[in-house]
Amino acid sequence: MSFDRVLAAIVLAVCVLMLVRLLIGARARARVDHALRRSVHAVRAGFVSIRHRREAARVADEAIERARKPRGEWEGNVYKPDSFRKPPRDKMH
Repeated sequence: MSFDRVLAAIVLAVCVLMLVRLLIGARARARVDHALRRSVHAVRAGFVSIRHRREAARVADEAIERARKPRGEWEGNVYKPDSFRKPPRDKMH
């Protein structure tokens, strides 16, 4: 199937839906509009949630990697860091 036919089918479906929306009553139209808005918000929230989960996983992985790199030494059960100062920003990554 070519791109032109797919695009034409999508445009036809949108036109038919808009015509049906015009033919139904005001109350039904309001219910349909509300349902469409709710579904758009739900889809958008789903994408945002996925993006936030990916970002949280990335930040957690970075924190785990930083914790794996020792910057000090252990004497028994006491950890003595080399320095209490934070490393420069350009050295963090």
